[in-house]
Amino acid sequence: MDIISILILLAKIVVLTFVVTIPLVPVSVYFERRFAGVIQDRVGPNRVGIPLTLFGAKKDLQLFGIGGLIQPMADGVKLFLKEDFTPSYVRKAFYWLAPALTLAPALISVAAIPFGSPITIAGRTIPLVIADINVGPLLIFAIASLSVYGITLAGWSSNSKYPFIGGVRSTAQMISYEICLGLSIIPVLIYFGELNLTKIVQAQADNGWLLLPFWHDGKFSMPTHDQMLFWIPAFVSFIIFTISVFAETNRMPFDLPECETELVGGYHTEYSSMKFALFFMGEYAAMVVGSALVITLFLGGWSLGFGFDKAISDMPLGGLIHLLVFVAKLIVFILFFILVRWTVPRFRYDQLMKLGWVVFFEAALVNVFFAALIISAPYLTYTILGLGALLLVIVTAAIVWVARISEPPGVRTLAANAK
Repeated sequence: MDIISILILLAKIVVLTFVVTIPLVPVSVYFERRFAGVIQDRVGPNRVGIPLTLFGAKKDLQLFGIGGLIQPMADGVKLFLKEDFTPSYVRKAFYWLAPALTLAPALISVAAIPFGSPITIAGRTIPLVIADINVGPLLIFAIASLSVYGITLAGWSSNSKYPFIGGVRSTAQMISYEICLGLSIIPVLIYFGELNLTKIVQAQADNGWLLLPFWHDGKFSMPTHDQMLFWIPAFVSFIIFTISVFAETNRMPFDLPECETELVGGYHTEYSSMKFALFFMGEYAAMVVGSALVITLFLGGWSLGFGFDKAISDMPLGGLIHLLVFVAKLIVFILFFILVRWTVPRFRYDQLMKLGWVVFFEAALVNVFFAALIISAPYLTYTILGLGALLLVIVTAAIVWVARISEPPGVRTLAANAK
């Protein structure tokens, strides 16, 4: 690797991580507070601006004439200036390490996300992805799963019962829904025959997004028979994967590790100042990465779609347009995250675990076999296809029966009475 390649790699790390991803965290916070204000019929942040009144001006400067845009910056300054208090009874080394272990995996996971099509500068083609590797989803899952150590260590090292319960809850929740995440994308990977996220997005740019396959080679076309059939397992995967991302990032309605009605503040009860801010940033950074992965696998990633991508890619800096498209999709999906948080009530913990182990795990497993049957159908005889369909029905019925009888008798009685 020559010095130019090293400099390009460093530039991509700085731009894609610290210029694109991290600024989305305060943007998400501002959107969340404004969105919550709209839903709850109140104003939300509308006053904080550049404080020119400190220098004798009559009023503060509001960016773009919109009040409150500087609110996330004010929150950051406030947290930075707060007293960094460490209780005497905590296990200090792990207590200090936990916040970094929560934020760092989310930022490292960005490496495998393709932010745009390649750009050409001075005759050199530069892909807008930090690590264009052939095991992208596996790397993201492997790195993102490390964040559970940060939350677990935070609860344990705080040496207090409420943070400890929050840490144990988070461990069980995140491990449970990692299984659902992994199983839910297997049909997608089988369909594309790829683990390289860049190639998956390029395939969607050429042949239509996985959930919107209405063009081929830059021209409008109706989906083929196979694509129409695959919509069913693709949509099931999309639903399971998206809901599992909510659980994996500890967002409402799955924020049981930190629910204030039961655990005061959960695993970060004993934290203040910038240590608390790192947990806060870690949650929103994980939400950004989760949204990016959903968009990449199911909604075309940086692809604008409808036949425009080839013309954009042929431009020397067309990848920057695709980068803007990707960020626009990301913001829309983040708004969806925020909408769910402020409209859906929190699950009970037993409901959360039942949804993961009894519903999503079985549904994702059946969906893998269903997708495999659809993809292999053109190469099978009608007899083998019929036997496969029959076997799938039997396996599905058996899984539903086992899930049903595995419930405690009291739960089944309560459910029957509720009906």
